Amino acid sequence: MKRASPTRQRLAALGLLGIPLLTYPLLSLPGGSLWGIPAGYLYLFGVWAGLIVLAAWVAERRSK
Repeated sequence: MKRASPTRQRLAALGLLGIPLLTYPLLSLPGGSLWGIPAGYLYLFGVWAGLIVLAAWVAERRSK
């Protein structure tokens, strides 16, 4: 059986990291608001954007 490339392994690990960050117990923690925007929305879209940025960084990184 072939081994997955390191990039593929890193992307899989990133996906597994995102699962608990985007499930109910952590989504319910932020309360209040910041600049009139509910903290839950800021958390949700902040984590989502962070995962996308990290995935792009891992995918575009060149092996040295």
